Amino acid sequence: MKTPIDKILRNLLYLTLLWMSSASALLVEHEVNPAPKHQQESKMLVRLMEELHYKNKPLDDTLSATILDEYIRVLDPNKMYFLSTDIADFERWRTQMDDFIRAGDLKAAFQVFNVFKQRVTQRTEHAHRLLDKTFDFSQEETYRWDRKKSEWAMTDKELDEIWRKKVKNDYLSLKLLDKEPDDIKETLTKRYQVMAKRINNLKSDDVFQYFINAYLSSVEPHTGYMSPITSENFELNMSLSLEGIGAVLMNDGEYTQINTIVKGGPADLEGSLQKGDKILAVGQGSEGSFDDVIGWGIEDVVQLIRGEKGSTVRLRIIGEDDGPETIPKIVKIVRDKVKLEQQAAQYKIMDVKEGGAEHKIGVIDLPTFYLDFAALRSGEADYRSTTKDVKKILQTFKQEGVEGVVVDLRNNGGGSLIEAINLSGLFIKRGPVVQTKVSTGKKDVKKDVDPRIEWEGPMLVMVNHFSASASEIFAAAMQDYGRAVVVGNQTYGKGTVQNVMRLSDYIENNEQELGQLKMTMGQFFRINGGSTQNRGVIPDIEFPDSPGADKYGESEYDNALPWSSIAPSDYNVYADLTDEIVYLKKRFNERSKVNFEFDYLNKENQLYAAEKDDVTVSLSAETRQQKTKEREHRKQQRKAKRKALLTATEPDPLLGEITVLVDSTEALVVEDKEQDSDMSSDIAGQDPDETPETDEEDDDIFVDFRLHESARILSDLIDFNQRQLVAKNDKAKLNTDN
Repeated sequence: MKTPIDKILRNLLYLTLLWMSSASALLVEHEVNPAPKHQQESKMLVRLMEELHYKNKPLDDTLSATILDEYIRVLDPNKMYFLSTDIADFERWRTQMDDFIRAGDLKAAFQVFNVFKQRVTQRTEHAHRLLDKTFDFSQEETYRWDRKKSEWAMTDKELDEIWRKKVKNDYLSLKLLDKEPDDIKETLTKRYQVMAKRINNLKSDDVFQYFINAYLSSVEPHTGYMSPITSENFELNMSLSLEGIGAVLMNDGEYTQINTIVKGGPADLEGSLQKGDKILAVGQGSEGSFDDVIGWGIEDVVQLIRGEKGSTVRLRIIGEDDGPETIPKIVKIVRDKVKLEQQAAQYKIMDVKEGGAEHKIGVIDLPTFYLDFAALRSGEADYRSTTKDVKKILQTFKQEGVEGVVVDLRNNGGGSLIEAINLSGLFIKRGPVVQTKVSTGKKDVKKDVDPRIEWEGPMLVMVNHFSASASEIFAAAMQDYGRAVVVGNQTYGKGTVQNVMRLSDYIENNEQELGQLKMTMGQFFRINGGSTQNRGVIPDIEFPDSPGADKYGESEYDNALPWSSIAPSDYNVYADLTDEIVYLKKRFNERSKVNFEFDYLNKENQLYAAEKDDVTVSLSAETRQQKTKEREHRKQQRKAKRKALLTATEPDPLLGEITVLVDSTEALVVEDKEQDSDMSSDIAGQDPDETPETDEEDDDIFVDFRLHESARILSDLIDFNQRQLVAKNDKAKLNTDN
């Protein structure tokens, strides 16, 4: 029979073991070792890269050094786990990684990962110990939250101090959301456990994928390997994402970020999410608690965000460039399946009054270059395609007396090359649209062969940093032909062609399931001979950009294929728009001086430029709160000024007056708002951390000011053409009279 003290000791032992299982024991796993198939895959990838890749970069000692650095960066991007002694130890392999990959010898790569696992375990245990201490938030000290450019910590003591500030910052961020101390400790305990468990759950396929992609991405950024399970999940998530919020996610260290927002999907229609936004927590339903998802694997976050159609999910987010001092905002989205109609081309008809002139402007919003291949192959006459839908819209514009057309390609990441060519054919007579060159050196010219033109009138193309691939092909063709004025911001600059290859197709009688290789095998060139690669398409008239948007694009990759050129195609220029563009720029610059939105953007860019290199944050609660108030004050000032301008009885003479006469998306928005009606709630009755921050603009004062300015520019072009025509007729009449 056990005595009371035996029972107490037994309970203490049980509690100790329970704590260890949650904080430490689960983190100690066996080392991960390469599987036999990885040697085979490694050798095969080297052969395929050397024989077929467009760049033909040798796998040598120079690339070996880059591979080692990239692999370490992928594992520990913020330098929070490895010590400088670890890095020094890894240096012995700096010029050997190329030999290891070529021979399929992966021991060194897996040894690096196993050291990383140990360091994660140590840091997690230290973080748990820190949570048992009390933090002083009246003290003025700073935490460097972005350590990418910092030196590696020399000692455990130095890394302990870095983590002390990290945990203190994590605690303060939740404290400023009015969380109770016990809740904060519970949230952070779980967060650190999840981060460590995610690393310890990685299998040999995962480690091989990380390492081999350090090699492939060091050659060229759009080349990569997907393990069998990653390939399967990719296909699954791509389809399932359309049944949730319509967003594709990516993992960036401890954060899950928004990678792509599906045009016409629930997230796009709600309007608050932006590419790069970091998801901090996910909540189910219109009200209730949140699950902290910092440190979670992307698959787990996807599972949490997905749900039944018509249900509501809440995301607590901060922007991509926001530091820890940022108070997150809450975005509510009603889950739905993205409808084909919402992804298809939509249109508006706008009335532009300016300087005594009035013009009808048609706007075609093109979210992607789509084509229903399955319906086309099966011989269905009514298959959906970009070109067919735009052709119908142009017919509507003609019936409605539209005088000029804006093709809006903002955020259009590309799609079907065939559709980019066919769509170009609606605005030009037959001729070349794009040239391609493959790794063998073979060149090909893709042409529009239909001589019919659906729209011959004035035209403008809108682009931004997220216009890529097929969008760039279309915009470049319109610019080269002199068919349209291009406005907006420099495009992404992706001018390369990728093919996906199943490695198992290259092996006879292989019983093991192998991964896939996505490889860059060609490059696009404009019909003028220049490439869209790296440089993108430069607009004829450039708009002020959003803060931080300039860091997106092909040119941000150190190892991206450089810009190059080949011989131009044989094509006839539609018109020389040099004089028109000079005039349009002059008018644009005059309006920019009185356009509040552009002035605001310029000031925000100046502020961003001044603060973007500051990667530290105060650990003083008072200082953090003050900075938050300052940001909120700027937002409120902008909203107040915009509202005053939009409600003014007399519009600015230079900006004129713009009215939307027809909007084809109204039916879709009405349907979406009907679904949203069940999620309205009394904000005042919610918990403080449930209240969304005032970051989004009110619906009644939102205006797409870039689109409005584009409509004004096109209106100016119509006026210019009319004056030129009148002058030409007057001159002809004068010559006849003489």
